[in-house]
Amino acid sequence: QVPVVESGGGLVQPGGSLRLSCVISKTIERTFDMGWYRQVPGNERELVAALAWNGENPYYRNAVRGRFTISRDNAKNTVYLEMNNLKIEDTAVYYCNSYPAGSLGGDWGQGTQVTVSS
Repeated sequence: QVPVVESGGGLVQPGGSLRLSCVISKTIERTFDMGWYRQVPGNERELVAALAWNGENPYYRNAVRGRFTISRDNAKNTVYLEMNNLKIEDTAVYYCNSYPAGSLGGDWGQGTQVTVSS
């Protein structure tokens, strides 16, 4: 069972923007703190940003602070990640999950590939 579906990735030039979306299954009855994570092959999956269940207390890792914005629309069961001024080092597969990860149950989603390249 996969409780989330990520979308919105793509190929973008350095300095470009993307908006990722994460739709949470309606079978998840609670509202969880949520996070966006990313993984590069050969590396551990890392937390990029997180947001409390009520849309408060955003957290960003230092590398993305000031460029990325996490938000959510609980009425649509959707979490977003607005990414601006993208850098080559932002290239990764991006996933969403609860924060901490695993509270939703089931497996990680398929993620969405973000490639920043000139």
